Amino acid sequence: MFNLMKTAILMAAITALFMLLGRMLGGPSGMMLALLVALGMNFFSYWFSDKIVLKMYKAREVDDSTAPQFVAMVHELATSAGIPMPKVYLIDEDAPNAFATGRNPDNAAVAATTGIIRVLSARELRGVMAHELAHVKHRDILISTISATMAGAIGMLANFATMFGGRGGQRSNPVAAIAVALLAPLAASLIQMAISRAREFEADRGGAEISGDPAALASALDKIHRFAQGLPMEAAERHPETAQMMIMNPLSAGGLRGLFSTHPPTEERVAALMALAQVMPQAGGHGGR
Repeated sequence: MFNLMKTAILMAAITALFMLLGRMLGGPSGMMLALLVALGMNFFSYWFSDKIVLKMYKAREVDDSTAPQFVAMVHELATSAGIPMPKVYLIDEDAPNAFATGRNPDNAAVAATTGIIRVLSARELRGVMAHELAHVKHRDILISTISATMAGAIGMLANFATMFGGRGGQRSNPVAAIAVALLAPLAASLIQMAISRAREFEADRGGAEISGDPAALASALDKIHRFAQGLPMEAAERHPETAQMMIMNPLSAGGLRGLFSTHPPTEERVAALMALAQVMPQAGGHGGR
């Protein structure tokens, strides 16, 4: 519940920042124009982002005949989650990772790398896919798409502010213009990342509830994190804007860059899941290797 409230507050903050920047740039009319631009960008992202990202990663759809065990696992978890069966994709990539996409539960897809299937046990993989289905169930894809689009639009408006000045066509104070150009996109990015982190915590909890096995997801996250340190995900490096979609940030790094991570620290996620495992009965009979 806390993460749901946090997401709502952060979404309101990034919307307010966007409209404030529009007002600074063009007064009330600028604010309305900014809102219309944002709506147009979100409409496009809502309808086409899934196809775009699957094409970026050269994902191939699989079914009962091409990946029977994996597809059966997703089907069982989707039934447990009470959502329609999503389309299932595999990505030929050694780095272990997975993501969900699609505009709503009726038009969703889940994708996993061939690396994650090789690295994880069946039980751990089940936890990961439950996490992705929790994203679908919670409509996190829509939330992340809107936040990412708004952050990008704020950056665009900030550039306009430096080029064309402030309200009424008058040139703004150059120091103030530079400050707006630097700080507004930074603030938007930090808000977007905070939204992503809150949704990851919520998907961890939701995935644990769907699978009934929080310890398996905790083990999977720890294993993926260790592999991610030395095995870069090539497609994600070409398209860093998609990093927030993954179960583990493929571009993660320590130090100052942790502030700008789209995901919470793995240690915190694992600790939260292990605490949940103490109060949740463990699922049995799912096997492993």
